[in-house]
Amino acid sequence: MISIKTFAEAEELQNPRRVLRYVLIFCTAGEITVSVDERGYILIPNTVLTITSGQIHSFTDNKNAEGFVLEFTYNFFCKDDYDMELIFHNGLFCHFAMNEIILIDNSQIVINQLNEITKELSEQPYQYLISVHSRIELILVEINRTKINRGDEIYKPEALFLHFLETVLKNFDKNLSVAEIAGLIGTTESKLNELSKLHTSNTAQNVIYGLIISEAKRLLNYEKLSVKETAYALGFNDPFYFSNFFKKHTNVSPKTYKEMF
Repeated sequence: MISIKTFAEAEELQNPRRVLRYVLIFCTAGEITVSVDERGYILIPNTVLTITSGQIHSFTDNKNAEGFVLEFTYNFFCKDDYDMELIFHNGLFCHFAMNEIILIDNSQIVINQLNEITKELSEQPYQYLISVHSRIELILVEINRTKINRGDEIYKPEALFLHFLETVLKNFDKNLSVAEIAGLIGTTESKLNELSKLHTSNTAQNVIYGLIISEAKRLLNYEKLSVKETAYALGFNDPFYFSNFFKKHTNVSPKTYKEMF
């Protein structure tokens, strides 16, 4: 549900891994490279990197780095629509793999909260999980303030749009249509198209296609699934149709993509 470790304790990050948790990596000393999907990010002191649920990540080059790895599940943090909007505010933990290194203005605030979370989880005093939730909120607020202070445009996705994205991610194997997803989350196809165009300039269907392609790359590259296995995992009954779909959106066949890595 939630955990926090120092870099030295996070031995599992020595190899590529995938967890259905949101991961926040904060560097306090040294330098470390973190691989996320197909890209590398170099963290230096007082920088943070957020990784969304399902992304492949690992430490690839540790130069005497120290810091924290905070992980928590969607169900732990997202108690209501406000929590959902906060966790994705300004692109944090973005569904579209828009990872970035952020140099925190008031880094001591973040460090203090990470230390307090460590203490709360270790000692487990009365209502410690409520305390931990609040401390994560403070960390996210401080990251957002840093992004605004450096001139970033405010991006605040609506909760309904986020419910749409989460439903897609949790139902890849069912290959749901936009209308079916709309029914599951209590809205209409036209409303999802409206929100998708507002937040991404794409239709809801194209948003789904983009998420499918990102997932396909992870399955082919890191999960080592065959093209046929990947097709079935993503709800395609015909592997040949999946191959054409993948090539249309990436300009390479899934077989060629696997060979590239």
